[in-house]
Amino acid sequence: MAKLVSSWSNGVKFIPKDYVMPPERRAGYYITVCKEIPVINLEDDRSEIVRQILKACQEFGVFQVINHGVSDKMMEDMMALYDEFFNLPVEDKLGVYSEKPRKGCTLYTSGLEYAKEDLHYWKDTLKHPCHPLEEHSPSWPDKPARYKEEVARYVVEVRQMGFKILDMIGEGLGLREGYFNEVSQEHSMAINSYPPCPNPSLAMGIAGHNDPNLITFLQQDHYGLQILKDGIWMGVEPIPNAFVVNLGYQFHVISNGKLKCVEHRGLLNSSVSRTSIVTFLGPNPELPTVVEPAKELVTSSNPRMFKSYRYNEFIANYLVMAYNRKSGSCNGYALDPYRL
Repeated sequence: MAKLVSSWSNGVKFIPKDYVMPPERRAGYYITVCKEIPVINLEDDRSEIVRQILKACQEFGVFQVINHGVSDKMMEDMMALYDEFFNLPVEDKLGVYSEKPRKGCTLYTSGLEYAKEDLHYWKDTLKHPCHPLEEHSPSWPDKPARYKEEVARYVVEVRQMGFKILDMIGEGLGLREGYFNEVSQEHSMAINSYPPCPNPSLAMGIAGHNDPNLITFLQQDHYGLQILKDGIWMGVEPIPNAFVVNLGYQFHVISNGKLKCVEHRGLLNSSVSRTSIVTFLGPNPELPTVVEPAKELVTSSNPRMFKSYRYNEFIANYLVMAYNRKSGSCNGYALDPYRL
């Protein structure tokens, strides 16, 4: 537990050497917020929303949504809840803390295998599965006392929003309603806490990566999220009570390359703690779910780009590649083995 950044970083003047990234893995100097990333109002005319979402997915692989159905109060309550959780006394978090990968609810620092890392990320993370609620919520933290009740309500609301957005993306692609249901059985959350860092230019919250799942919904409070577009890092504006929606690898495959999956990273600052509440939808990694380009999107003018594969095999390969990339020994692209 003493390894949690939140347990020792308050007031430190210098970064421990095992948190100092080599120059090639640092974020560099401050990057301004990009105003081009689409912000889509989900209360607009549906046909216009579908058009805007599809365009954003083709050009950026990411967009923000407002008026999405999750109340401002619920989003504010969640930020307050997680601020309280990460500031609990160490002994109140022992039940969910682990330094090794495990299923279920887990609080960890940096990556899932801290002891095997040469360098560490300046973050603490609480992750847990969410659906079905009755199966997974008993393993969630007992403190704060309201945790299970408030998070359960949030899970339901975000899930409803998520499937609404999935159906609109499917509509834009010309796919039947509910097409993505079979590749979004896994619903989980990861809540990242990035405490203030005395020298943000030397450390990283999390390095650049693509999400392995289908689609991700992120709620953030302060600036720190950046995306890579055309080889240039761009800052994502933290709009109050908006969700950042980004596509993962599986969307790129199912859309037969029509939609982008976006590389992104998390930066630090020296003045305030930053929190991101992240919801993932994707195939269940414990099932042999087959992922492949949608047949409707394969034509003579747009030939098939990817082989069929089982998601559980993909995710095992992705985790190996992610670890190797983090240790600096591999720059492989996770979809390369599946390209035609």
